[in-house]
Amino acid sequence: MNILVTGCRGQLGSELQELQRANGAHRYYFTDLPEFDITSADAALSFCREHGIGVIVNCAAYTAVDKAEADVETAFRVNRDGPAALANAARSCNALLLHISTDYVFDGLGCRPYREEDPAAPCGVYGQSKWEGEEAIRRIAPSYMIVRTSWLYSAYGQNFVKTMLRLGKERESIGVVFDQVGSPTWAADLASAIISIIERFDPGTTYGETYHFSNEGVCSWYDFARAIMQAEALSCRVKPIETSDYPMPAKRPHFSVMNKRKIRDAWGIEIPHWHDSLLGMLGHGTAADPVIRQ
Repeated sequence: MNILVTGCRGQLGSELQELQRANGAHRYYFTDLPEFDITSADAALSFCREHGIGVIVNCAAYTAVDKAEADVETAFRVNRDGPAALANAARSCNALLLHISTDYVFDGLGCRPYREEDPAAPCGVYGQSKWEGEEAIRRIAPSYMIVRTSWLYSAYGQNFVKTMLRLGKERESIGVVFDQVGSPTWAADLASAIISIIERFDPGTTYGETYHFSNEGVCSWYDFARAIMQAEALSCRVKPIETSDYPMPAKRPHFSVMNKRKIRDAWGIEIPHWHDSLLGMLGHGTAADPVIRQ
């Protein structure tokens, strides 16, 4: 089977590249800008037809949450129009579209883990653009899986873990918000789940599912930062602050914990606890490649 992965230079795309090296059953095409622009419907369709693509894994996204508040046009072009273009290509080629979405489709005002069927209520441009991308896929793609994730980090690119490691070496203390609660997700775990689904899905079946995937457990950004410092034995003191003490252009969900029962039951996926995965990523667990890349 031929598999197209978009956004291959991002955190998740990079982890998928690492994992697929041990999987020779399928042929993967890893693409990213500038060679492949998901917002070009003609280019997406042409590529999928030329290479006989059977599965499209869309890791490409506009993820600059605060910048999106001002750069609205680009956010919607990438997060809404891009998935629509890929959905059209998937329809033309009879391919499965596996699309990565976000916890930001919820407003964070809930008090129990969000289920897939809970009403969306994005509270910013980023979340709204991702939600409209989901809806475009549901309207267009005959066979799709949407996987929402949260608080993604990895050894690749820029993310919260790498920022904390840098600040932990530069400063004596930092303030981190304690009133935003969620579940961190190691991109390698999400990549492993995606590979598992690809290995097991039935090409003859039409899918139309939304799933949630993050690491198990719950913490605040403050708790997460403390765990990072402790794991690396950094002396930087982490102080709890409120969201109002650190104003940002985009509003963040205060509670974005997601219920993962559906993906566990449907695909038999074991999901590690976030702290175990953090230690693995940092090289204190069983991670195969703990190197922190720039």
